[in-house]
Amino acid sequence: MRWLPVSFILSLLLTLVACSREIAPGDIAAQAAKQYYEYLLEGKYDLFVDGMNQPDTIPGSYREQLITNAKMFVGQQKEEHRGIREVRVVSAEADTARRVANVFIVFAYGDSTSEEVLVPMVLRKGVWYMR
Repeated sequence: MRWLPVSFILSLLLTLVACSREIAPGDIAAQAAKQYYEYLLEGKYDLFVDGMNQPDTIPGSYREQLITNAKMFVGQQKEEHRGIREVRVVSAEADTARRVANVFIVFAYGDSTSEEVLVPMVLRKGVWYMR
């Protein structure tokens, strides 16, 4: 179940690499973070949860709790801001030696406000995951 989003992101990253000579690791982490949050906005809560750095196997009840939390977060944003309209990447910095990155994204809300959010990322087995 976890391989579907991983394979999608890997193919996305390979496409990006093929189209350019060199892409900064921070840019790759930023695109992964943006994709995870777009899954959230599309109601694909399971794919959003799969983007979290966690052991390869977790108890099903814990996974369901994470999915429920993601749904609650989206519901809260709808109540407070009329939902998240768009997710934009502002900047990203990667530390390749430590295999981590900090991605700054902006949530553009339905009530015309916005919020900048830090999404810490970690590179594990060639895939960027949210910490």
